[in-house]
Amino acid sequence: MRSLAILGSTGSIGTQTLEVAAACGHRVAALTAHHNIDLLEQQARAFHPILAAAAEPTAAAALASRLADTDIQVLAGEEGVLAAARLPQADTAVTALVGIAGLAPTLAAIDSGKRIALANKETLVCAGPLVMARARERGAEIVPVDSEHSAIFQSLQGSRGREVKRILLTASGGPFFGWRREALASVTPERALQHPNWSMGAKVTIDSATLMNKGLELLEAMSLFHVPPEKIQILIHRESILHSAVEYCDNSVIAQLGAPDMRLPIQYALSWPERVEGPAEELDLFAAGKLTFARPDLEAFPCLALAIRAAQEGGTAPAILNGANEVAVARFLAGEIGFLDIPRVVGHALDTVARPPLTLEGVYAADQAARRAAEA
Repeated sequence: MRSLAILGSTGSIGTQTLEVAAACGHRVAALTAHHNIDLLEQQARAFHPILAAAAEPTAAAALASRLADTDIQVLAGEEGVLAAARLPQADTAVTALVGIAGLAPTLAAIDSGKRIALANKETLVCAGPLVMARARERGAEIVPVDSEHSAIFQSLQGSRGREVKRILLTASGGPFFGWRREALASVTPERALQHPNWSMGAKVTIDSATLMNKGLELLEAMSLFHVPPEKIQILIHRESILHSAVEYCDNSVIAQLGAPDMRLPIQYALSWPERVEGPAEELDLFAAGKLTFARPDLEAFPCLALAIRAAQEGGTAPAILNGANEVAVARFLAGEIGFLDIPRVVGHALDTVARPPLTLEGVYAADQAARRAAEA
């Protein structure tokens, strides 16, 4: 059993982590959210953590007032989130924050020597080599929560790195699989948020629709599993049953299959190297039927091509890609730009923003420059 600091507890991953914690008997030591204090208060009363933090100061003040009848410590702002990440009573940090905002708390948890149940892919997208090096120095375990990376992690158990031929990274294809580029020009945010298989937050759902999510996951896989981009093949798998696989030097392929239920990879990240019973849905292969695979259409979905370009370049190019994409997706959700403007905005940033050196300062500088370019 583990003691958890759940960073981003009111989001999709955070709420499902609490389901797993309740089912498997894990202790919840800290909870954080940005501003959704209605749900954060409910969670705090149900799980009674040592600490609860809201990144938005006004929300934190309101939460402190609401929880005044408890002994739960309430903190505010980025420092409050960092305190939750460092909390000595938690041996595991579930990093379920969205975007580059997850980088500093993840590093804080790593510096505390915790296990990182990593659901914030942008941490490795933007600063993967730096984060993995810090984890090695501090003796912190990083166990992936993304369903695809969890599948790869599971498929690698008991193997030696030199035996791996390539990684097979699957993608659902999002709601617009098979659409031609010209048809995508009229896509609305409401339509793009209708994912066929998964229930996710708005940002991740739009990234899935543009296939940027798969590009970000390619970048994450490179750091997690120490492979170059040419050793990662992306396959569209509409059924979301085979979550990813590893092909070995003898051409044997080891895959992980399961129902499209994020509670399974969350649970494995907490229980690894053991497996335990939990709340995840059982896979019925008879009901699943046939499994299909297709190549991604890089012409219709150029965000994936842009991510591959950033992966091949390396350095701070991925941070530029991510920063511009965060802004572009927010502007699309606000109705300010069209669906096909997302790759245009990201491409413009990759074309124009200078590359600082790959240091933490350089990563943040690249992110901010990319955001300015995207806003412009």
